[in-house]
Amino acid sequence: MAGYKVEICGVNTAALPLLKNSEKEELLKKIKDGDNNARETFINGNLRLVLSIVQRFSQSQENIDDLFQIGCVGMIKAIDNFDLTQNVQFSTYAVPMIVGEIKRYLRDNNAIRVSRSLRDTAYKAIYAKDKLTKSKQKEPTITEIAAEVGVSREDIVLAMEAIQTPVSLYEPVYTDGGDTLYVMDQVRDKKDSEDSWVSKIALKEAIAKLSPRERRIINMRFFESKTQMETAEEIGISQAQVSRLEKMALKSMRKYLS
Repeated sequence: MAGYKVEICGVNTAALPLLKNSEKEELLKKIKDGDNNARETFINGNLRLVLSIVQRFSQSQENIDDLFQIGCVGMIKAIDNFDLTQNVQFSTYAVPMIVGEIKRYLRDNNAIRVSRSLRDTAYKAIYAKDKLTKSKQKEPTITEIAAEVGVSREDIVLAMEAIQTPVSLYEPVYTDGGDTLYVMDQVRDKKDSEDSWVSKIALKEAIAKLSPRERRIINMRFFESKTQMETAEEIGISQAQVSRLEKMALKSMRKYLS
């Protein structure tokens, strides 16, 4: 990795503010009360901490801008999870989370390279989602996140999908205490076999047993090849709800087909 620049991600590191402990405590209290201005001030006041941690990874050959952004994501997670009642310094709690976030990025980034522009869009989307969730007290839609970032819905979906950690074919999808369903179990050869028409009939019958919303999700996810985020946006629910309903539908179909 090249020498450290004065400006990282548009931030002049030479002019980063430094907060006193008393200021940090006061800002953290305001943050817990939902003060977004205090949140911004606290984040800017701890960018020096992120920079100092990034310098530990000087041999990684990764772009410092990327590592700095990842470190900021870790710091924001630390802010969201910090417990004032534990009587520990924020930096003591935040350093392991920032280091862990960077190490996770370095580990995952070795497998599949994602363009810098996509990663930048994804990080902006994550920050925008966090900001909108706190201001609206509910999970924002893809359209709202796209408007906040200033890019198209398609670009947001593409960027968020690009930074997802690759899933192993042996990743467990569902278990009911007996046989475990793995990702591989859901991947089938597209070649027709002599009993393919029987399977198709059984599959249609299993889908027909689902609720209207579950049928719609299964159709969009597996027949229209839409992502969970795209499905959630079209139906008008959160991605987490889509994931939960999809798992429930697959469980019902599996029971019917077994």
